[in-house]
Amino acid sequence: MMTKPPSSRWAGRAALLAGHCAAMADLAALPVWIGALVAYYAFNPQQAGGLVTLFLGGAVAASIVGASLFHRASGRFVATAGFAAASALFFGLTGTSAYGPMALLHVLAGVAVGCAASATHGTIGRSVHPHRLFALSGFALGLFALAFLGTVPVLVERFGGAAVFAALSAVMGGAALLALMAFPRPDLPPPAVAAGKADMHPEVWFLVAGISMIALNQAMVFSFVERIGIDRGFGAPLVHGVLIALGVVNLIPALLAAVLETRVNGRTVLLAGPVVQAIIFFTLTQSDGVVPYAIAAAVCVFPVLFTHTFAFGMLARLDPSGRTTAATAAMVMIGAASGPVIAGTLVQDFGYGSLGISAIVLAALAVLCFARVRAPRPTAVPA
Repeated sequence: MMTKPPSSRWAGRAALLAGHCAAMADLAALPVWIGALVAYYAFNPQQAGGLVTLFLGGAVAASIVGASLFHRASGRFVATAGFAAASALFFGLTGTSAYGPMALLHVLAGVAVGCAASATHGTIGRSVHPHRLFALSGFALGLFALAFLGTVPVLVERFGGAAVFAALSAVMGGAALLALMAFPRPDLPPPAVAAGKADMHPEVWFLVAGISMIALNQAMVFSFVERIGIDRGFGAPLVHGVLIALGVVNLIPALLAAVLETRVNGRTVLLAGPVVQAIIFFTLTQSDGVVPYAIAAAVCVFPVLFTHTFAFGMLARLDPSGRTTAATAAMVMIGAASGPVIAGTLVQDFGYGSLGISAIVLAALAVLCFARVRAPRPTAVPA
């Protein structure tokens, strides 16, 4: 009788999905996070973006270190400790409004999340079906975004900006509990990888750079989706409705990517994704009409989720050791870390329209990087 791989058992899979949602929580939380810092803590856009950048910067540094040590540490221990520490640090943010202490807590929370993320994504990358499992993780993230964006803005209006940090604390705590109970060990790698004999494909670095570019683009514009709608007079109810619609739409790209894994050329997806992303962002930032804003905002996360799923599957095949996929949080957040503060500076000095111009430039750079990547052939996986 064939034994199911650890990542295929539902308890272990649930722990990985929860870990992915917690590790990528900023993808759902950014607009509410930035909006709360501006509206309830009286920080200007640059200061608010700077706090989130400190969190993401800490996550990047920890993820890089965690990826290099992926084979030497227990994934269950690292994920549990990292998410538990992040939960405590976010809870600490509910009790302060001073910029200095908030900055320190943001950095430390980012480090904790980055460590846990490297364990989570490295384990997904070392699964038998990394594309499929990462797609399922993306679907879980879509459900999480729907729940987060549907409830947290209402809680913020009722209880103030600290509600954002209380919600993030709860998310991290839940991920820590599941990791403690059921975090799986990686599926067995191919023998050459276990012996440390697998070479790193040159295409890996272009793939990593391209992912960072679309992540930077996403963070810059998505950080101010809520503020764009509010400042253009569309009203809080409509803007919050758009955020809920965004959460619903986010359920589609991961499932679609899983279905199309063997039906669509991955390289085509990589080249088209940044272009579609730029078109959506340009519409979002340049149009003063409520309909273009609502449509563009509702689908603004679709391209990055769909494209990243194919990119993750390629990375897992190009580097079966799991080292590169363990750095998923780093390659996403190394772009996202600088996004909020750069976007805040641009908005403060040149207005929201400048984000649309920057979106085109970053999309062009991402396409240049992805153009250097050839779709790898599927590799043999253990039964």
